[in-house]
Amino acid sequence: MQFNWEFLYASRRMPVMARNIVATSQPLAAQAGLKMLQAGGNAVDAAVATAIALTVVEPTMNGIGSDAFAIVWDGNRLHGLNASGRSPAAWDLEHFSRLKSMPIFGWDAVTVPGAVSSWVELSRRFGRLPFEDLFEPAIGYAYGGFLVSPITAGVWKLAPETYKAFPEFAVAFLPHGRAPEAGEKFEFKAQAKTLERIAKTKGEAFYRGDLADKIAAHARATGGLITKEDLAAHKADWVETISTKYHGFTLHEIPPNGQGIAALLTLGILEYRDIQNYPADSADSLHLQIEAMKLAFADTCRYVSDPSSMDIDCGDLLNPEYLSQRAKLIDMAKAQNPAFIVPGCGDTVYLSTADAGGMMVSFIQSNFWGFGSGIVVPDTGISLQNRGACFNLEKGHPNQVEGGKRPFHTIIPAFVTRDGQPLMSFGVMGGKMQAQGHAQIMVRMFDYHQNPQTACDAPRWCVFPNMKVAFEPGFKPEVVEDLSRRGHKIIKDGENSSFGGAQLIYRMADGYCGASDPRKDGQAVGF
Repeated sequence: MQFNWEFLYASRRMPVMARNIVATSQPLAAQAGLKMLQAGGNAVDAAVATAIALTVVEPTMNGIGSDAFAIVWDGNRLHGLNASGRSPAAWDLEHFSRLKSMPIFGWDAVTVPGAVSSWVELSRRFGRLPFEDLFEPAIGYAYGGFLVSPITAGVWKLAPETYKAFPEFAVAFLPHGRAPEAGEKFEFKAQAKTLERIAKTKGEAFYRGDLADKIAAHARATGGLITKEDLAAHKADWVETISTKYHGFTLHEIPPNGQGIAALLTLGILEYRDIQNYPADSADSLHLQIEAMKLAFADTCRYVSDPSSMDIDCGDLLNPEYLSQRAKLIDMAKAQNPAFIVPGCGDTVYLSTADAGGMMVSFIQSNFWGFGSGIVVPDTGISLQNRGACFNLEKGHPNQVEGGKRPFHTIIPAFVTRDGQPLMSFGVMGGKMQAQGHAQIMVRMFDYHQNPQTACDAPRWCVFPNMKVAFEPGFKPEVVEDLSRRGHKIIKDGENSSFGGAQLIYRMADGYCGASDPRKDGQAVGF
């Protein structure tokens, strides 16, 4: 495919062209993955090393207690990995009956962490290097310290107020009674020791050994219901991706419990509306995308949950006849208001890797909200995610909270193929922005032929309930005014974090093009 190599939007980045590439949101983590490739490892080794390093150098978004998902092209076919955790067996509606919504912080937001199991599974099935080698960069950063990058430091500054009710959090992440400044060294020896135990035991210590004992004991002592049996029961699942064809390209996502189907629904609707007939960034193009996204979120909100609880098959939602009917609901003259709830705010890390042998990995791991639940297991560096907040308390809803169940998930890796061959590994981190970002990247690249870095740099929009839409600076004022006249309620939301952070690796004839979002600290690196 021929791209336009003009760089149309403000940026601090240029694409990286190489035969081996790592792209992620923090430079030290990207270089950890690059080190594995240079040591003879493959894209999976690079992905796992990068993910482990991210728990140290970008703790504001993820940690050892995160969840994770991955899509892997092994050289012949795609594999999906769902390493999200399930709720404690003791959870039920009665336990939460005193509440009007699921809590965001504390033990009642914590499900079993799955990230460690993703590292183990990926390395076991596809890795080339010894598992322990993948931890070396992260352990080095944790023992010796690293200099905190600017955007990470900005997010960290919010933590003292957010987590003031959690003394163990302050001990771990606010050692001087405050968040570290940009450029200040932060070291975390307790986390280094925990990573050593995980590396040495291939994850067994975390789910069935001494680390599991510490997690369960802290829960018993401080009011949590998670048990060692819950941890031991955890299993990451290899799954087939779900997909939709879009103008000759196929977008692949992990099936529910994630929101990836929202991106597929959006593109499936746009397939029937000839968006390429409208100029990029025009009011007509944006209106079509926004209206399709709202319809997609309406279905996602209603149906997505743990697959065992869904009352409709994904194939029914992605049926061309259904999508064509949904496309007819879009009125070009006015905005409409299908009922939906956008996923909550989320703080996530995404990474993409590719090697000269043809292997490509799309990987994402996240706490959900900042550092997570606020629960930090003493003397371990394990901050526990708050993914349980994404359940709901609506009796009978597929995503109703129950024991031993996976909640709705915002984090979604993506992958694009063409004619059955790998083309692009990518993701757009950031809660409600993720499915919206996937759709926008696809439209920019494959309808408007924008190169990966330009598609990454371009301004984004983000839909909210009740006809509200936020537009990032960069759209023409007259375009936004036109959309306002059609009924879109324009909200001022210029914070970079609201519009996510993308990382992309696009396969070329002899190598790859890597792109990294200027909204994050990260970079694409390669050789």
